[in-house]
Amino acid sequence: MEKKYNNIIGLIGNPNVGKSTLFNVLTGAHQHVGNWPGKTVEKKEGTIDYKDKKIKIVDLPGLYSLNAYAEEEKIACDFILKDKPQAVVQIIDAQNLTRNLYLTLQLIEIGAPVVVALNMLDLASQQGIKIDIQALSTLLGVSVVKIDAKKKTGLDNLLDKILNYKKQPSKFTYDLKNKKASIRYAFINDLIKDVLIQDKKEIKKGLSDSFDNLVTNKYFGIPLFLLIILAVFQIIFKIAQPIINIIELSFEFLGIKIIDFLALWPAIPNWINSLLVDGIIGGVGGILVFIPIIAVLFFILGILEDSGYMARVAFVMDKFMHKLGLHGKAFLPLVLGFGCNVPAIMATRILEDKKDRLLVILMSPFISCGARLPIYVLFTALFFSAYQGWIIFSLYLLSIIIAVSMGLLFKKVLFKKLSTPFVIELPPYRWPALKNVLMYVWFNLWFFIKKAGTIILFFSVIVWLLASFPFGVEYGSLESLAGRIGQVIAPIFAPLGFGNWQSAVALLFGFGAKEVVVSTFGALTSDLTTLFTPLSAYAFMVFILLYMPCLAVLAVVKQETKSWRWPLFMVGYTTTVAWIASFIIYQGGRLLGLG
Repeated sequence: MEKKYNNIIGLIGNPNVGKSTLFNVLTGAHQHVGNWPGKTVEKKEGTIDYKDKKIKIVDLPGLYSLNAYAEEEKIACDFILKDKPQAVVQIIDAQNLTRNLYLTLQLIEIGAPVVVALNMLDLASQQGIKIDIQALSTLLGVSVVKIDAKKKTGLDNLLDKILNYKKQPSKFTYDLKNKKASIRYAFINDLIKDVLIQDKKEIKKGLSDSFDNLVTNKYFGIPLFLLIILAVFQIIFKIAQPIINIIELSFEFLGIKIIDFLALWPAIPNWINSLLVDGIIGGVGGILVFIPIIAVLFFILGILEDSGYMARVAFVMDKFMHKLGLHGKAFLPLVLGFGCNVPAIMATRILEDKKDRLLVILMSPFISCGARLPIYVLFTALFFSAYQGWIIFSLYLLSIIIAVSMGLLFKKVLFKKLSTPFVIELPPYRWPALKNVLMYVWFNLWFFIKKAGTIILFFSVIVWLLASFPFGVEYGSLESLAGRIGQVIAPIFAPLGFGNWQSAVALLFGFGAKEVVVSTFGALTSDLTTLFTPLSAYAFMVFILLYMPCLAVLAVVKQETKSWRWPLFMVGYTTTVAWIASFIIYQGGRLLGLG
């Protein structure tokens, strides 16, 4: 039975106003992340106990308006009009009052029970901005509460206003019947004159302005971004590798102890021993050792996002992508693809045009997701130990180049319409909120661990079965079912330098989840150096980077496009591109005497 709450409130606001920070501060660990019913847009809910009352908090998608063009806008409108929340808290960035108040007026127009939470007043004061909060509340006819989400101040006052919400009398003279954008902005401009004072003498300019000039520079912006990504990978291996070594030793020790324990019970069949050690520990354990790498990666990405830097990257890449004839907004969902292609494809809903949305969906599989990273780490540790950061950086760079190139090709062949203009707000730089970053890391780590405990475990057992049958043959040998299947597929990959049957089986099961490639090798072989040379290892990683996406990605593509045509097309063209790219690298390397 669904839990009943005394109160339900919604958090709404423009992107980058501190909405997620406020949500995390209020709800702490009491959060649930899923999707809105029948939608692919993420839904965050949390609970809080305040003054003997249980409050349910719903974090609505970040948006600029309620025009109901995008899926996020429809969700927000439906929540307000159908779920009838106790209050809708709009978080407003005090530095950008004019832009934020446009959404406020729309909320008032639809009769929402609005409480305004005025955030980032300290940053506004650095810009010489002073706001008359009482005048703003009176003119709008809504409660306006001063908060600092990061410093956790003003929250009790905000919650009191919510729990005791009453529609207050006001001097609000805005014509609710006339909802044209020009009328809204005319009203906002008049209101601003009465509530805002900006002393330009007090504006503090410093390192942030100089840094902004550098990171958004049309010549230096992109090279700087690439240097930062390179530094990220160098840092990852310096920090995470010692921890990985400890975890690997722990799993080896666990395997030995299980073997010793089972030896005390002669009646237990050997296949149980093999399943536990070769199948489960060799498979799932081989993946879990990469948790430190994943954690450090998402920690650094979380810092870059929360600091405001990633918005600058999107701004710079927009100009670059427009020169190629691509939609500037495309880079925003593509950035998400570095974590996982599934949310990247979901995020294409921010694109209003269906053809633009489909174009980005077709580009997304070439963005190197976090699931591929354990494979890169495994191979670079064995074949490029002195240059791990550089090699993995080259794969991510190739990922971007191929994605953009294929986007250009698809644009010319399938989608010939010109791109629509792209507008993005550059949020102020701020110190990342450690709690936000850690929660970002935890959600992504938990997703990774759940995959290890479900999908990867399932495929690890399947691989073990194929490597064990028929009973009597040597485990993981050419005579096993896995060996026979691999023999049939392997010739396809021979021109690419990895025509061994173990690689063929690993690639086959990588279709379920890319991490399974590592667990498959863990189950079938103990020494990859006998199967690969450095050149063929690099060609293999390129194939992993580009070949068909996992089942979860294909499922969400089907859901977004409402057709099996595009997922099947995706399997075909990604695998073709992967084969051609790996062939060029391997055969070209041999001609140059590299392998």
